Amino acid sequence: MTILIVEDEPKSARMLQELIESVRDGARVLGICSSIEETVQFLTRAQSPDLIFMDIELADGNSFDIFNQVTITAPVIFCTAYDNYVLDAFKANGIDYLLKPVEKQHVQTAFAKLDTIRKALAPNVLAVEQFLMNLQDTIRNAYNTSFLVRIREKMLPIAVADIAAVEFEHEVSCLHTLKNEKYPLFKTMDEIEAVLNPAQFFRINRQMIVHRRAIVFIEPHFNRKVTLTLSCKLSARPIVSRLKVTSFLNWVEKQ
Repeated sequence: MTILIVEDEPKSARMLQELIESVRDGARVLGICSSIEETVQFLTRAQSPDLIFMDIELADGNSFDIFNQVTITAPVIFCTAYDNYVLDAFKANGIDYLLKPVEKQHVQTAFAKLDTIRKALAPNVLAVEQFLMNLQDTIRNAYNTSFLVRIREKMLPIAVADIAAVEFEHEVSCLHTLKNEKYPLFKTMDEIEAVLNPAQFFRINRQMIVHRRAIVFIEPHFNRKVTLTLSCKLSARPIVSRLKVTSFLNWVEKQ
């Protein structure tokens, strides 16, 4: 079995490799990638691994950006110090979610789960097709189609299709619609991002998420950033953070 490790902490990567090789006979680590850019290059140029162990918070951004730049067919076991990415992980080929510090028994359990999945699906093509259909249904159901916002004493549903951007302003997340309407939404940006379809929405920085339909112009900005002109007015200028520019531009081209 060939394995790729995506981990930006050298010590953690070495320890994980040792754990993998100690619990899985015949496991061969093809490489260790420490960034989004390095992982994309590896998966584009090298042999596709049978399995990927992937950290989430990397030095140059969130590893889920990798899935926007390259097609990954291998199952992924996520290893992270954070517990708030579980939903995103299982949308992205995830078969297990290990919290750091990763221990030997965690790796053994993850391999056992992989073996169970493969054993159950291998003899029956129809079972594979049904599994994929069920997975797609799960993913579709994981995304919101609307949000409920409060207006005085009433609740108003805002369709996700009508949202141009989400902005964190004065400690409150606000929905901006394509009609230039603005509504406060008392959820964190992480909570909102987790239930928005990444094919339609992109978090350009910590304070802002934009809808592909709302982008009018993209212009160069200093320090290798880019700035956006959107179809709605925001309190802050929409600037794509430097570490996200490459994945953002690839995302725009694919939509």
